[in-house]
Amino acid sequence: MDKVNFTRMENGTAEEYAFLDQLEEQFKADLPERLIERLKSLNSSLSGYQISRLEHSLQGATRAHRAGENMEMVMAVLFHDIGDELAPYSHSEMAAALLRPFVSEKTYWIVKHHGVFQMYYFAHHSGGDRNVRELFSENPWYQDAINFCHEYDQNCFDPDYDSESLDFFIPMINNFFAKPKADDPEEVARYGKRT
Repeated sequence: MDKVNFTRMENGTAEEYAFLDQLEEQFKADLPERLIERLKSLNSSLSGYQISRLEHSLQGATRAHRAGENMEMVMAVLFHDIGDELAPYSHSEMAAALLRPFVSEKTYWIVKHHGVFQMYYFAHHSGGDRNVRELFSENPWYQDAINFCHEYDQNCFDPDYDSESLDFFIPMINNFFAKPKADDPEEVARYGKRT
């Protein structure tokens, strides 16, 4: 079988869905490769800055790695702006959604809200409210989000910083995105809780 016969999901057979499940597993296994290609595409983005979006991401991840952050945080920094090109109005949410199955709730929250926290450094220059992050001041991860932006985002536009290359991070990406740490609700509904 190279394609299913049904045109409506309700008409699919167990055999057809078993076939599709095999293809889906391979598609999931190829996620690290697709993520690496997406990072490479950031090399031509971020007009007006002295460095590309890829270099910004590599610089932040290098800083996090050299600071001894755990792999979850290094990957969060590396991918925090992955949504910029496709979701310029909600890039933080897109990056967080990508990372969610692989990171803790804390890291997910930080990445999801980093765009608001990052505004502290520039919003007041264009008539915005640099203190909008105060809306989250009661959140237990408020200071962590401040630290994320201060240490691994706002300061990562330096063309003279000696960042590690994407090749340095590729083995980490392959390992980190090999298997989710969190249960995907769709997977649980389909197959039951993983062991």
